[in-house]
Amino acid sequence: MAVTKESRRLKIRTRIRAKIKGTTERPRLAVYRSNKEIYAQLIDDSNGTTIAAASTKDKDFARSGTKSEQSKLIGLEIAKKAAEKGLSVVVFDRGGYLYHGRVQQLAEGAREGGLKF
Repeated sequence: MAVTKESRRLKIRTRIRAKIKGTTERPRLAVYRSNKEIYAQLIDDSNGTTIAAASTKDKDFARSGTKSEQSKLIGLEIAKKAAEKGLSVVVFDRGGYLYHGRVQQLAEGAREGGLKF
């Protein structure tokens, strides 16, 4: 069976998820990146619930700038939503993507917004 880019990413994602778990006090900041959009979720794995979410597909998100700039804005948005819920510390789950480009920009935006990880 040929190893595709997606199957390789999923293998890495599984390895990451075996090591990190989100709790109520310290949720997991999960990132999903498609070719056009980027999504971020704060997930409590102990209850299996999503605490907050932000993406470039949200109705109130103004699409302007490059995809990297949009990713940084999503990071700021998820940090703002976390602060509203009283959260300041999270576990970062890059979802098997390299910590580079849009994923890195989202993380930097979240840190600028006040999240610690």
